[in-house]
Amino acid sequence: MEDLVAIAKVVRPRGLKGEVVAEIRTDFPERFESLKDVTAVRPGGERFELKIEKAWFQNGRVILKFDGHDTVEAAETLRDNEICVAESEVVELDDGEFYDWELEGCKVETLDGTPIGSVSELMRTGGTELLVVKSGGRDYLIPFAEAICVEIDIENKLIRIDPPEGLLEF
Repeated sequence: MEDLVAIAKVVRPRGLKGEVVAEIRTDFPERFESLKDVTAVRPGGERFELKIEKAWFQNGRVILKFDGHDTVEAAETLRDNEICVAESEVVELDDGEFYDWELEGCKVETLDGTPIGSVSELMRTGGTELLVVKSGGRDYLIPFAEAICVEIDIENKLIRIDPPEGLLEF
């Protein structure tokens, strides 16, 4: 089964015709304008296919109407479901740009091969993003900047860093 990438999460039903309000989980919300086939993932992990009849934006969220969901009760069954696309259908990024999920799980090591740990998440701070790297019981916060993260090999899940003095000390 192909890996999925969440592009929205259903928050609640809206109106009487089966529409739902969803939080946008993609940097490319315009994709909803032409997207038809998606996979829904229930909180327990069960997957099922849905067809989008209509989509529009309201107050920073997307309103979705799915084929066959024509009542408030039907829409309620979608609450808390992740709306996903196949990993192969994600929007192509420019060179040097990465999705958060591509970075998660990458091993991090210094230029001389010293292992640091594994990326657990990309923290957005409003400035330079930070890689949260888990190593045993420690978390290292490593700026996700070209000067520090000098080699990013997504295919081999490896990030090589050139840390400034003091970055890896507690």
